[in-house]
Amino acid sequence: MTASLDAIFAALADPTRRAILAMLLEDDMAVTDVADPFEMSLAAISKHLAVLERAGLIAQEKRGRLKWCKLEPRALKTPSVWMQGFGQFEPVNLDDFERFLAAEIPVVPSDAGNQVIEDEG
Repeated sequence: MTASLDAIFAALADPTRRAILAMLLEDDMAVTDVADPFEMSLAAISKHLAVLERAGLIAQEKRGRLKWCKLEPRALKTPSVWMQGFGQFEPVNLDDFERFLAAEIPVVPSDAGNQVIEDEG
């Protein structure tokens, strides 16, 4: 359980990865669509996605010629149970998690109609 928690919390520690999770709360996305709002290479986004996948927070699958990403909300159960042990935390509610991510990572529409994720860190 410790290795799993370490991987999950390490994955959540990065603002880019939290922004990716926020995007995937809406729907599955192709890797190229995940990369669009970020000012970094597709290779860099792929590395972030690999960290999220190793932590079990997302799954990636090939659909035709594209690779798709899907949120795995069950992965949040382990850290939720661990935090409940402190008696100060409620079970993870995905609606609450979405609101938290929206507050942490404001999404600002760009002039072209694409979404730009502002990185405060």
